[in-house]
Amino acid sequence: MTATQEKAPARHDHVNGTGRTAGHTEVAEPAGTRGRTAIADAVVVKIAGTAAREVPGVHAMGGGLSRTLGAVRDRVPGGRPQVGRGVKVEVGERQAAIDVELVVEYGVPVPDVARDVRENVIGAVERITGLEVVEVNIAVTDVHLPGDDRDETTDTRVA
Repeated sequence: MTATQEKAPARHDHVNGTGRTAGHTEVAEPAGTRGRTAIADAVVVKIAGTAAREVPGVHAMGGGLSRTLGAVRDRVPGGRPQVGRGVKVEVGERQAAIDVELVVEYGVPVPDVARDVRENVIGAVERITGLEVVEVNIAVTDVHLPGDDRDETTDTRVA
């Protein structure tokens, strides 16, 4: 054998030519690491939106137009509330970046709500998806005042 030749590993050819015995593969990697897992943006959006809404002091999610359209959509019979309203994400193979728009309750310290939302979103996304969350950017777009809730039955134009 010359110095440039390599010895080929022994191979066990069987009747079917696969090189495998019944019930045994000759792959050294554990089963959990073979293959690739892709997580869709929509999955991270739903997880982040749900986690953000769990924080006390968060009244609603999204900017003005998105909340208005969402409120109309929520009133349609059979319509479901959009959990991802006010959440935008960028998802890579191992990392995610998340942007959240919030409406906070009046009287609640905004920095505390933002910190709690950030911690809850990062914890939920990392625990459920295994992705590393590199940042959660929070934009507080409005404050909900106690008198902002109107009785919709009295707010009609036709008498």
